[in-house]
Amino acid sequence: MSEEIDLLQAELQEAVLDEARKIYSETVIDYAMHPRNIGEIPDADGHAGVLGSCGDFMEIWLRVRNGKIAEARFWTDGCSTSIASGGMVAELAKGKSITEARKTSQQDVLKALDGLPPESEHCAKLAADTLKAAIRDYMTVQREPWKKAYRKS
Repeated sequence: MSEEIDLLQAELQEAVLDEARKIYSETVIDYAMHPRNIGEIPDADGHAGVLGSCGDFMEIWLRVRNGKIAEARFWTDGCSTSIASGGMVAELAKGKSITEARKTSQQDVLKALDGLPPESEHCAKLAADTLKAAIRDYMTVQREPWKKAYRKS
């Protein structure tokens, strides 16, 4: 009986993935099912939270070393495409200078994910916007270090 249940579960999972593949790229499916760069960075150098047009909320934390993003992490309460977009924008940011990372756009995230359906493209925008907001926070703290003490935990 247990083997039959396991077989049914595997068949159901494969059927669900087959349907998802009709809509999403393998990259999106992988990033959604195996999230990368999840969670906050304690005492981050830059942090921001942005509410997207669909109501999804995303946060990004940055660790910057020698003018380059050494680590980027995110969290979202959103859907699978928000999860994929957040993970991807963090990947795109790592290793880049602040100037380079500031140029990351919705189109960059979409290209790296091998596209999203039109109704989900706003998730890539949310990720790019949140990264830019975290970079702005980092730059503000660099100019006025005392502001880091007033961040919300």
